Amino acid sequence: MPELESNRAQERMRGLLSAVVSLAEEPNLDAVLRRIVESACQLLDAQYGALGVIGDGLELSRFITVGVDAPMTKLIGPLPTGHGVLGLLIRDPKPIRLPDLHLHPDSFGFPPHHPPMTTFLGVPILARGAVFGNLYLTEKRGGKEFTPDDEYLAVALAVAAGSAIENAKLFDEAQRRSAWLKACADVTAQLMADDGSEPQRSTELIADRALAVSDSLIALVVVSSPTDRGSNVSAAAGQGAGHFMNRSMKLDAVAAQRMRDTGAPAAFTTASELLGSDGEGLGPVLMTPLGTSGQYRRVLIVARGIGAQSYTQATAKMAEFYGSQAALGLQLVRSHRLREQMVVFRDRDRIAKDLHDLVIQRLFAAGLNLQSLSRYFDSPEAAQRLLGITSELDSTIRELRNTIYSLGEVAEELELLSSQILQTVLNSAKSSALTPRLHLTGPIDSSIPMALGRQLLTVLSEALSNAVRHSQARDIEVSVKADDHQVQIKVTDNGVGFRNPARRSGLSNMEERALSLGGTCSVRSDVGEGTCVLWMVPLSRGKMQGILS
Repeated sequence: MPELESNRAQERMRGLLSAVVSLAEEPNLDAVLRRIVESACQLLDAQYGALGVIGDGLELSRFITVGVDAPMTKLIGPLPTGHGVLGLLIRDPKPIRLPDLHLHPDSFGFPPHHPPMTTFLGVPILARGAVFGNLYLTEKRGGKEFTPDDEYLAVALAVAAGSAIENAKLFDEAQRRSAWLKACADVTAQLMADDGSEPQRSTELIADRALAVSDSLIALVVVSSPTDRGSNVSAAAGQGAGHFMNRSMKLDAVAAQRMRDTGAPAAFTTASELLGSDGEGLGPVLMTPLGTSGQYRRVLIVARGIGAQSYTQATAKMAEFYGSQAALGLQLVRSHRLREQMVVFRDRDRIAKDLHDLVIQRLFAAGLNLQSLSRYFDSPEAAQRLLGITSELDSTIRELRNTIYSLGEVAEELELLSSQILQTVLNSAKSSALTPRLHLTGPIDSSIPMALGRQLLTVLSEALSNAVRHSQARDIEVSVKADDHQVQIKVTDNGVGFRNPARRSGLSNMEERALSLGGTCSVRSDVGEGTCVLWMVPLSRGKMQGILS
């Protein structure tokens, strides 16, 4: 009998050593956690095993199970978070061995469809000197209770598991850091290789790479408005990206201001904490600035699904580095594009000067000479033809002056507002076979201030987004007019229309922007009659300076 016990003890020690070796061979953290539970069940003859990872707030953030198959897990419902007997080890990390867990005062039973469990053994797992989680074992095979020797083996396995978890976490962090660094390098290289003519593609690239490297469900690049009256999604990638694209949303004011003040990323356990109603259907979310030296108008937001693991501090730090590098890449691209445009505009200035000083002066002189020749012709027909030639020269001079004016025009950031309006209209049609018709009237590029131009583009994007996504229209017409007194946006579609336009989501943002600028926004719509959005704000210099300041 003693010899049998000795053989059994040696066999269990060999099993423990085998488990330790197998844990040390696995570099992946998820695989290590599962192998810990499988090894413990095999070593201690337990029918069921689980490993709970302790997250924020002393609750279980992850729960890996063995012995309960997927269909049964689905029937049981949500995984435990650390209440009842499971919470004992969280509050007091010491081994617990119970012959019948139902008799413990902290036990409050199991949910429906849960398999029966009686005997219980739980031990804490420490990694990097802190409690990482707990190993739980129930239902020792043969109806036996867990013994002190079982507890000893479980503690020994937990020590080895802690070392394996620590190594796996280091490996996992190194892999993730490498992936983030590669994403930074890829984004920077691709941005520099691009000619910068399509800024939309640049922000889409940043969102795409962030989505892949952060294990997220969706990634958004959000641009805040100059007046802090909301933000606009300029790029989106992942599941439901089309729903967010070009959409106005309001971020949590406190979180957004804190990020602007500190430049530090912020993580939230639920998306609604940051995005409000826009975060419906999303779980953990991480926000990091896309800027340097306090310039944080753009932010990167990544979100995971409901029930997914929260973003760690290490991930937040790597996302912050990624955001700063991506922002630096955008600045370099913009600087390169501005330098190229400066060369083009210098050439245009030279051409315009030559046209004005040489060509126009010669044409003007030729016209005067022709007019002076008219007195030498007695024939009315000849005089009439000479007058026609003179008129043609005058018309040519006017056209040349218009050309000179267009060559010399330089708007905000060396990009004409009319060009930005056209690009906004084209971007709105990317997800649809429909191409809106655009009409530009008046001195749009010369009379509209920079700040108002940004507001105008945001409103136009919102109006077009609503028309493309909701109206089911076959035709959309866009009109932008400017004169000495006001600027007007009119977006008309022949779609299905709707009743109670004032209650339509998205329209209130446009109305708020108009009111903040001293203007108005009206919506005319009816079922089957299409929709017309009319947005007007004043261009009075004194009034505009007061409002925009």
